[in-house]
Amino acid sequence: MSYRDLVAVAKSLYCFSMISPTLRLCYLSGSKTNHSIKNLAYNLGVDLSNLGESTFSNNNLITGILLASVKISGYFNLRRRGLDISALRYEDLVARPLDMCRVVLEFCHLPVSLAELAVKAFYVDSQANSPMPKSVIGHFKEPQLTEQSKVEINEILKKLGQPLIGEPGIIEGTLTCR
Repeated sequence: MSYRDLVAVAKSLYCFSMISPTLRLCYLSGSKTNHSIKNLAYNLGVDLSNLGESTFSNNNLITGILLASVKISGYFNLRRRGLDISALRYEDLVARPLDMCRVVLEFCHLPVSLAELAVKAFYVDSQANSPMPKSVIGHFKEPQLTEQSKVEINEILKKLGQPLIGEPGIIEGTLTCR
């Protein structure tokens, strides 16, 4: 499973919601979205019933944080069940693309010699021909992480057993290049 900094994901999803009617409705429907995300999480084996109805205040980052957190919580759940799975952190991949591509290829029992070819993909807008290219989404203003929203988000992350905003944010089982 791959993951990245939750605040970066939340900001990106918020900007994407500006061109996705379905996702935009999630941001505008408040507690109904809270209920929907709880149901999605439940179907993925993640219990978010401990989150109160006020979770979605007026914080435009919380919806994205919850959506990204459900994925990580699902990963934790699979590991608890004994599945031998690992995670890949986006920030590590961007910081050291060649080294991390080698680690991933080795982990997948593929030829490490393909790493240089894999790194070339970093220089292509993978969404260029989609309805959501970076050139469009990049024009929208991202919501800011305020001290108030950081407190709200950390309260949620604590309940989910995930790294808090301001911590390194590396989850168990993450592949690394030493």
